[in-house]
Amino acid sequence: MTSFAALHVPGKPLLLPNVWEFGLAAALAEAGCPAVGTTSLGVSAAHGFADGAPGSRAATVSLARALAPLDVLVSVDLADGFSADPAAVADLVVELAAAGVVGVNLEDGRADGTLAPVAVQCRLISAVRAAAPAVFLNARTDTHWLGTGPLAATLTRLRAYADAGADGVFVPGLADPSETAESVAAVDVPLNVLFLPGRTTLAGLASLGVARVSLGSTPYRVALAAALATVAAARDGEPLPLTPPSYADVAGLLPHQ
Repeated sequence: MTSFAALHVPGKPLLLPNVWEFGLAAALAEAGCPAVGTTSLGVSAAHGFADGAPGSRAATVSLARALAPLDVLVSVDLADGFSADPAAVADLVVELAAAGVVGVNLEDGRADGTLAPVAVQCRLISAVRAAAPAVFLNARTDTHWLGTGPLAATLTRLRAYADAGADGVFVPGLADPSETAESVAAVDVPLNVLFLPGRTTLAGLASLGVARVSLGSTPYRVALAAALATVAAARDGEPLPLTPPSYADVAGLLPHQ
């Protein structure tokens, strides 16, 4: 199987679907998808927590352990790491690596809408890199997501995170072509961006040198919309909005007792 790092090719980006439960990941693996990521919003919401809340840590680890045996590479969204202690976050990544996880995503956005100081985030990245050198560490900055500063602030963080040991950098909310190209050129590690329906395309991002395009919470939110539309269709006597897989098809994706 191709390594996770090798899938990050500037100009030929990895399209990374993000999942929140086993069945979707199994279906993607069966369809030949080389890798999946988890979505912190989807996992948290599915278990009744706010996005990235400390209570969702156990659900995140449980899902990662369930997905790891699948014939697909698994990267786990750890939000802010569920801890302010770099050693504790590093231990979590070591635990996930032992279970078969090949990548993690760590962000500098915090629950109160602020960004972690650059030096604090770099200590976290360095701790994880030292403890789990084989895990692909994707360092996310939320400068664009939170609208907290100009592109220069984003580039400063990207360079610092790459220097601290990140294997890739992630800027959700980045859509402007010139800013995307500047971000690609700013670091020697792969750039990951979030797919923004109606604002970005895979082909357009590829032309700018992006190496990874994450779907984030979009599949989860689309699934919610489809479920609501299904209920409405049953109520109103209309055809289903989509043709679902059969019961047998889904059962065939699941581990046998």
